[in-house]
Amino acid sequence: MRLTKEEVRKLRNMDFTTKPGFVKAETVLSREVGAPGTPERAEFDAKARAWYYGEVLRERRKELGITQKELGERVGRDRTYINRIEKGETDLQLSSFLRIAEALGMMLQLKIES
Repeated sequence: MRLTKEEVRKLRNMDFTTKPGFVKAETVLSREVGAPGTPERAEFDAKARAWYYGEVLRERRKELGITQKELGERVGRDRTYINRIEKGETDLQLSSFLRIAEALGMMLQLKIES
């Protein structure tokens, strides 16, 4: 079950720090995975990003009603490659991500801040 946009907005604006038993995500991550800057945390962060990007691509593919095989054919890869990406099981190169996103009709923008 997915949250509505309004429900997500309310959650984002809620101050959970006043709730009993609240523990910040950073506290849990540091304890369970490792503190920021450690090799363990870097590995976790990389895997989390791979999973997230795979989810974004999978959701878009499903919105379009395209199978993994069809998407693979559009980008010149096999179904198992698309499957591994969607599960976050492969280190996705930027060029591959862009090619897949384009095949799904997605436009990406790069924002550089200093």
